[in-house]
Amino acid sequence: MELQDAIRARHMVRAFSPEPLDPEALDGLLDLARRAPSAGNTAAAGFVVLDRPELVARYWDVTLPGSTAEGKRAGFRWQQLLDAPVLVLVTTEPGRYLDRYSEPDKQRTGRGDSPERWPVPYWWVDVGTVIQNLLLLATDADLGACLFGPFDHEPAIKNEFDIPEPVRIAATIALGRPLPDQPGRSAARGRAPRSAVITRPD
Repeated sequence: MELQDAIRARHMVRAFSPEPLDPEALDGLLDLARRAPSAGNTAAAGFVVLDRPELVARYWDVTLPGSTAEGKRAGFRWQQLLDAPVLVLVTTEPGRYLDRYSEPDKQRTGRGDSPERWPVPYWWVDVGTVIQNLLLLATDADLGACLFGPFDHEPAIKNEFDIPEPVRIAATIALGRPLPDQPGRSAARGRAPRSAVITRPD
């Protein structure tokens, strides 16, 4: 698939077959996804892969407590999202940027002094490029992908899977063989016209 075709075809999939994915093929996608821009080549993005049914179930137990007959899960709109065979937690480590920018070749910038020295926190920018790579790679591999944030569940997820405190979870990406589903409510908003996003100052 050509890159521009993958960009146009990419969308959030919320219904999956529970069919397992090949671990070696999955690792290949993750290896390619990490090949993204990174300030100072800090390369702090990482992946926590939940690719066994019991691990996926533990994730949903933390974020959607209750069985399918009761609790939050019963009212969850996207029931077939829960069938995704793989959940990838995409992580970053802000402290590694401070360490990297304290090294001799970067020290003069002062960015290693504190997070406040970063007007734009590049640990979020860089991990975003890794996330986009993974979404496009999934499309190219004829897989469905759905990106969602941990939000208030981040501490509980980190505790459940022994993710150390300095690590932040930027996103969870569900991966698997897509099934027909309905678009999310936000899809009806459409895209802004080109003229609204491209400007050329005088």
